[in-house]
Amino acid sequence: MEQRRNILKGLLATAVWSGLGTPAWARAPFQSRRVVVETRGAGPELILIPGLASTAAVWSRITSRLPGRRLHLVSVRGFGDLPPGANGDGAIMGAVANEVRRYIDEAGLAAPAVIGHSLGGQIALRVAADAPDRIGRLMTVDASPFFPALISPGATVGDVEPIAQVAYQAIQILGDEGLRARGQALGLELGGAADAVFGSMGWQGGDRRVLAQALYEVMTVDLRHRLPDITAPVTVVYGWSPDEASPRSRTDALFRGAYASLPRPATFERIEGAEHMVMIDQPTRFLAAVERFLT
Repeated sequence: MEQRRNILKGLLATAVWSGLGTPAWARAPFQSRRVVVETRGAGPELILIPGLASTAAVWSRITSRLPGRRLHLVSVRGFGDLPPGANGDGAIMGAVANEVRRYIDEAGLAAPAVIGHSLGGQIALRVAADAPDRIGRLMTVDASPFFPALISPGATVGDVEPIAQVAYQAIQILGDEGLRARGQALGLELGGAADAVFGSMGWQGGDRRVLAQALYEVMTVDLRHRLPDITAPVTVVYGWSPDEASPRSRTDALFRGAYASLPRPATFERIEGAEHMVMIDQPTRFLAAVERFLT
């Protein structure tokens, strides 16, 4: 037994010395007070980041249909039944993006593909802007660098701030129902239809303080100035409707405008019949878009 241990130590030392890094089986499990990461499968790396009040369960309709990939399923603490951890105090999105970047480093992932939905898309944009050399390719799913501009293109952070403050207080008092109500009111107060951007997320709920802070940040964070820092190819997926009476009929121009400052023009994939929860509303069409993205 002692001889076997010595052999294993020697192999590990040789791998590190030769520049191969620490093999996956020898790394300590990733520990974070802000995110939980579940890994499954084998093959090229794919990170999936869910949106507001969602956990990794939101991807369940497609994960079993992605063979030949090593999936890294991120869940934000404070969403669903996860305790809030460090997300219970202070700003959330920037710190979560830092943890995703740290996970990429500690897990030794080489240029992983990243898919982020809604708030998770904004987190993915932050990671890609902060560490452009670490991300292979990026897909955002019904996510914008500044969400209010999808409702009213001329909106500013100053316009949204008072609404966001009320939303924060409402969720602290009312919880999930406050989140739904303020999402619907947002569209009316900005002079447009909120549609499913905030109105039909299929919440898994979560800690009230984390939900309130996360929605406040989704409403007020403007990442458009960070887009020029992103060098990875970007695919933008969003729900669309051919019905001119639907707010979703106007999403083509809105999303193209939102990502106009990327240094490399994005690829745009509209998913007919989907609203905000694209991967749930149209899983087969969404999966086809993911396969095109990955190949």
